[in-house]
Amino acid sequence: MQRKVTSSRLRGGNRAMAAPVIEKISEFTVRRLSTYYRILLDLEQKAATTISSARLAELCGVTSAQVRKDLSYFGNFGTRGLGYQVDELKGAIENILGLNKRWTMALFGAGSLGHALFFHQGFREDGFFFTHVFDTDGSKIGHKWEDVEIRPFGEAKAVLKADPVDIGVIATPVQSAQDVANLLVERGVHGILNFAPRQLVVPKEARLRNVNLAVALESLSFFLSR
Repeated sequence: MQRKVTSSRLRGGNRAMAAPVIEKISEFTVRRLSTYYRILLDLEQKAATTISSARLAELCGVTSAQVRKDLSYFGNFGTRGLGYQVDELKGAIENILGLNKRWTMALFGAGSLGHALFFHQGFREDGFFFTHVFDTDGSKIGHKWEDVEIRPFGEAKAVLKADPVDIGVIATPVQSAQDVANLLVERGVHGILNFAPRQLVVPKEARLRNVNLAVALESLSFFLSR
């Protein structure tokens, strides 16, 4: 269920970005905001200056009413009859999503998936940086990915105590994933991104997001088989 937020507005023109006290915003709303942001970023790179809610909705595959509703949780945007300024709306959503900050991450699992995640340039462009990598494979431990040394999993608790992170990324085999999640929770890491294909158990204060590539492929295979 969505709940509208209470907001205080920034002065300036006829557009205002909210500084919301958010009790609960739907995960679907947040995902759509991320989609809006990607579209606006692409439009900005193409030197587009304005966009209507109808066009933004068309590009996102939703209705213009949905676009306006999603944005209304965070303030007033756009001008009736003129639409949105691309750079202003992109900047506002960037702030809403926290992409104006630097986020530190610890990666667990230095296999092929971990390697791909670590070197994914898009994370850095959005402000997400791996500062630690842990693994149990002795052949990997001690090697460096750029300036980050791969450390043994057994050192993770001490390392994260001395140098905490905002987000833990789990790219380990299934059997190790819950142990990693437990360690992250113990170290007070409340953001967990899990790529291991299993359901993890974490306390309510932890924000767990699962990325199961197998499930996505199985969904595609189901519809392609009809």
